[in-house]
Amino acid sequence: MTRVWDVPVRDATRVRDARLAAEGAAALAGLDAERTQDAVLVATELTTNLLKHAHGGRLLVEAVAPAVPHEDATAVVQIAAVDHGPGMPDVAAALRDGFSTAGSLGAGLGTCRRLADDFDVHSADGRGTVALARVGAAHRPAGPPVAARAGGINLPLGGAEWSGDAWTCVRAGDRLTLLLADGLGHGPEAARASGAAVGEVRRWADLPPAEVLRRLHDALRGTRGAAVAVAQLDLRLGELRFAGVGNVGARLREGGTWRSLVSRPGIVGAHRPATIPESRAPWSADRLLILYTDGLPSRWTPPDDPRLGTADPAVTAAVAVRDAGSSARPMRDDTAVAVLAPTPPERR
Repeated sequence: MTRVWDVPVRDATRVRDARLAAEGAAALAGLDAERTQDAVLVATELTTNLLKHAHGGRLLVEAVAPAVPHEDATAVVQIAAVDHGPGMPDVAAALRDGFSTAGSLGAGLGTCRRLADDFDVHSADGRGTVALARVGAAHRPAGPPVAARAGGINLPLGGAEWSGDAWTCVRAGDRLTLLLADGLGHGPEAARASGAAVGEVRRWADLPPAEVLRRLHDALRGTRGAAVAVAQLDLRLGELRFAGVGNVGARLREGGTWRSLVSRPGIVGAHRPATIPESRAPWSADRLLILYTDGLPSRWTPPDDPRLGTADPAVTAAVAVRDAGSSARPMRDDTAVAVLAPTPPERR
């Protein structure tokens, strides 16, 4: 089951909530005391920045798969600060220690970047900022470099404790498998269904996507069932394969064009279609794959900011969720977005 801490940041009293959220996620990820305190400090700094520079926002904290998973990968704490504020005119300057526009010491974002295993910021003038950090184990094993990385954002309906949506990315040999599941309905039972899909996919990650879905169908019997999309990148062949059952959407960017990848109607664990076709596409540096649940508006379109092509995939997911909703257009269901993106050459 996916536990998400959704902390609305409106005033300084929420700093304590952010710290508790980081502690809770660190416990789920199995971090030691030192790295737990690092996660707490990052959450504190990002919350403080929301108050100082954006007049509020929200902090999303959870234990997730690392951006570049390997076969022995363990969970990391992901902390995302999301706002609809004025934006940052110079992100590079804001990351330097001593830079401040609010009369502070200006060490917040620089501290976050030093403590985190991954740290990225995206900001758009007049639309807001996303700052995202991942904090993992102090001595986590390093996997071999790969040509892609994954990330996601999960937003429970109405700030609920559990999300009925869940995502993960696992590696088995030369195959990198990204899964996004939407448990039927919402609440704890929906979370149990999507959580079962996430828990089971590691067993079958060496199989093609259609066969993964067939195995998951049997594993999810006894739950409410879920809509599930599975995207698998063959790292050796440079080929992406996709299959889905239910209403999890998938958009693939090829160059400057987006196309939809089609899922079959049904519910994994309840009503599996007789046949599950797979889509195939070559994978290259201009590709970007976005999987999303139906919490997004029916006419949602992917973000068009070209900078997101090199951003952390979880930042791309957070921008998609932020720009699709607002106080005037609240989300109507649990909402999750998972992204598979090329790894920039300098990070391989």
